[in-house]
Amino acid sequence: MISRISINHKLEKLREYTGYLRSYQKHSVTEIQQDYTLQGALLHYLQLSIESVLDTAELVISEKKLRKPQEAREALSILGEQHILPEDFAAKLMPMASFRNILVHEYAEVDLARVHHFLQHNLTDFDTYAKHIAAFLIHDERLS
Repeated sequence: MISRISINHKLEKLREYTGYLRSYQKHSVTEIQQDYTLQGALLHYLQLSIESVLDTAELVISEKKLRKPQEAREALSILGEQHILPEDFAAKLMPMASFRNILVHEYAEVDLARVHHFLQHNLTDFDTYAKHIAAFLIHDERLS
């Protein structure tokens, strides 16, 4: 039960962060590249959004007592294998885990043009993820 509450809390935070990210969609790549405050806020909320996805994935795995992932991206794969997420959608999300590592550990230079593209074209992936997890929680509750 505690995991279910934690999952719902994380989904609420994901919706909040996604809302903040939507407010940055009006900015051009050039504006993002030139405004370090904007850049920092955008990357911060993107990181928090990705972490919310990965955290909820791991909480679902724990709640369902599924096999433990060896790395963060594998958590999304497991949700696909278990049909909690559509497998193709889980595969689409898996690179987020690697990107989160770049954001946190600065393994590589962040390509702000790619971030801008994601912001314009893939931000709804967070919404879709949240809907799948919320639907799973409702369905799973009925089974209990």
